[in-house]
Amino acid sequence: MRVRLEDVARAANVSPKTVSRVLNDEANVTEATRQRVRAAMEAMDYRPHPSARSLAGNRSFLVAMLYDNNDNPSSTYLAEIQDGVLEACDAHRYSMMVRPLRMRDGDFIRRFDALISDHHPDGVVLTPPLTDYAPLLKRLRERNVPYASVSPLRKGKTLGVTMDEQQAARAIVDHLLALGHRRIAHVIGIANHGASRWRLAGYREAMAAAGIPEEPELVVQGAFTFASGVAAARQLLSLPTRPTAVFAANDDMATGVMWAAGEYGLKVPQDLSVCGFDDTPLSRQLWPALTTVQQPSREMGRMAAEQLLGELRNHGSGRLVQVPFSLQIRGSTAAVP
Repeated sequence: MRVRLEDVARAANVSPKTVSRVLNDEANVTEATRQRVRAAMEAMDYRPHPSARSLAGNRSFLVAMLYDNNDNPSSTYLAEIQDGVLEACDAHRYSMMVRPLRMRDGDFIRRFDALISDHHPDGVVLTPPLTDYAPLLKRLRERNVPYASVSPLRKGKTLGVTMDEQQAARAIVDHLLALGHRRIAHVIGIANHGASRWRLAGYREAMAAAGIPEEPELVVQGAFTFASGVAAARQLLSLPTRPTAVFAANDDMATGVMWAAGEYGLKVPQDLSVCGFDDTPLSRQLWPALTTVQQPSREMGRMAAEQLLGELRNHGSGRLVQVPFSLQIRGSTAAVP
């Protein structure tokens, strides 16, 4: 027989109204009671009818994760963010939808309005670079749609999750400096991306602190893709005096740099040290394995969704939290030849 809400209430020794409040993620329930009710639901395999739950709470219990894969082409990064958001939604019995919205499209706002009107998500999780796209943020405020951001460039009153990417970039360039490298190149990510700005700033900060003047020919534009890493490396390795080390703004571009090094007959790290950023699975599958910055992307997705869901449950409780970074020193970097 189908387990009823009243059966869960008896098992948890609470009223049916309290079970309903837990289902609707309302704030006026103690954490101990909430855990007891959820444990009873799990033990009894209770599954509330989605439409009845939505009507009772006047909510959709749906979170939308939005991304722009034209301007953030790293599928691994997005997949890890998505897994984290899904983990938080599952824990709170929310559904999740994932939708691309391309900033370059002329009908961007119309498509966003259609998504909100058709699906009525309770809130939205934004990924870079949508996190800083002013027309979208303005429309979210106009429609009173709560949102959380992953790695927003502008902090302000934003809720979500961030990491000190500038200090992380400085730390990995400091690692190269400690190995004796002085002619260090940097491959930048997409120009309008907050991560690109922070990682370039960290590179410049480390080089300036070491008393090394910036050489413009050593800073090359990329696009967060393998192909752009190859193109940037070819440009750098064709210089009369090539760099001894390259810091690429993500692992995909660093992989492209390593591929191009082989094309030029250079060995990594004997002839050229290479490091990236993000610590994607690819960084551990290369040979030699890639020195990189570990950005806990899945955890960041989960935490951004947790902040959003907390805000939905108790207005004013959401905040912008910061996660730590760590360096993963592997075989792609060595002392300057």
